[in-house]
Amino acid sequence: MLRDLSVRSVSRGQGKHVIESVSLLTLLASRYTLPTMKRMIPLVVMVLSAAFCAAQSDGAKTLVLEKNEGEARVRRPRGSLPTPTAEFSLKVTPENSGSKHLVLGTEDIPPGGVIPKHKHLEQDEILLVQTGTAHVTLDDKEYDVHAGGTVFFPAQTWVGLKNIGTDSISLVFIFSAPGFEKNMRCGSVPAGQTAPPINTDELKACAHEGHVEYEALRPAAK
Repeated sequence: MLRDLSVRSVSRGQGKHVIESVSLLTLLASRYTLPTMKRMIPLVVMVLSAAFCAAQSDGAKTLVLEKNEGEARVRRPRGSLPTPTAEFSLKVTPENSGSKHLVLGTEDIPPGGVIPKHKHLEQDEILLVQTGTAHVTLDDKEYDVHAGGTVFFPAQTWVGLKNIGTDSISLVFIFSAPGFEKNMRCGSVPAGQTAPPINTDELKACAHEGHVEYEALRPAAK
C-alpha cells in the first residue's frame, strides 16, 4: 500500500504532488506507531523530495544567456514617479523558461537613479548589487549596500533604492514567483520601439497586474 501511495504522489498533475504527499503522511501517522514511523522516515523523505522535484520541474527548461541576451525593454516615461533607468532586461520568466517559481532580470542604474518606494504583495525578492553603491530602505530601516552586496526582503516589505555613488549600479533582481514582470512589461515597450508616456491610471493598472503597490500612487490620506 505504501508503494502504491508513493507512486501516485509523484505521477499525477503538478498541482497535486505536494497535497498527496501530505495526505500520505497523515495516513501513515494514523495507522502506524511512533517507532514504526521513525523507521519509515527515510522513505517518507524520499517521497516528499520526489514530489517537490516533480512539481518544480514540470514544463521548465534549462536556459543559458550572455550578458547582452534576454528580453530587452525600455520603460515608458512615468511623470512624477521616479524611473531608476530607462532600459532593463528580463532574463528568466515563465515565457522564456517555463519556470513557475523564479523571475530574474537586470538593469544598470546611473548615479542619482531611484527605485521608488514600493512593496510586492506576493513575492519575496533578492537584489544583487554587482557594482556601485546603493542606499536601500526596507520598511523603517536604511542601509548602504556596496558592490558585491546582497539584499533580501519578503513580500509586503516597503523597499526603495537610490544610487548614491559615482558609478552605475549593475543590479540583478530575483523574485520567488512570477508576477512583477507583468508590471514591468505593462509599463514598458520592447527595445527599439518608441516609448510613449504612461499616465497615473495606467500606472495603477500595471501595478495591480504585477502584484505591487507604490507609495506614491496610494490614495491621499483623509
